Amino acid sequence: MPCHLHSDSFAARRRPATQIGVAPYTAAMSGRPLQVRFVSSASRTHQLPEADREVAFVGRSNVGKSSLINALANQKQLARVSNTPGRTQLINLFEHVGGGTIVDLPGYGYAKVPGHVRKDWGAMIEGYLLEREGLEMVFVLVDGPIGPTPLDVQMLEWLRDNEVPHTVVATKMDKVKSAKRRTRKQQLAAGCMLETGDIVWVSSAKNVNIDQLRGLVVGHLID
Repeated sequence: MPCHLHSDSFAARRRPATQIGVAPYTAAMSGRPLQVRFVSSASRTHQLPEADREVAFVGRSNVGKSSLINALANQKQLARVSNTPGRTQLINLFEHVGGGTIVDLPGYGYAKVPGHVRKDWGAMIEGYLLEREGLEMVFVLVDGPIGPTPLDVQMLEWLRDNEVPHTVVATKMDKVKSAKRRTRKQQLAAGCMLETGDIVWVSSAKNVNIDQLRGLVVGHLID
């Protein structure tokens, strides 16, 4: 997990650390599936092709990251989905037809992989977040029913410390009972040290707020 590296030059070229909103020109586009294709995988940032504008998705293993990327593109097999957490072990890059690229970062926090593998994932994620030119926004996925784990909180604190722009996305909204959603939203936001309105709640299974998230993604990829 990211925990200690800092970069003043990186911080100087970043936007405010939390940024939510859909640019007006993306409103008509947000309902369309993202047109993306897989480009390459890498274990380190320098192995990736250059990108002018890029967004990244990060979250703990089994948070539903691959399912969410598939839902955004309306493609079942775009990103690898597995019942076994920890299968995404590389940085996976996808090209967006309208411009820019999307990155699927390895999931963190899966205890059953060897310790040296978990350590390497941390270095991989940290290196990408600090070194990647053109990175516009990091979407941090948090399990909606469970809420932020200590590792999620650590990730958020690290992103803030390094002034990396990020937006929290709460997944699996369909698994939170309607009667408990208001309280759950308040609890999750508090756990992330944010306001309730700062969190984007989604469900890949039920297609809830997927259009909203598409709009956010496109807004960061296109000038």
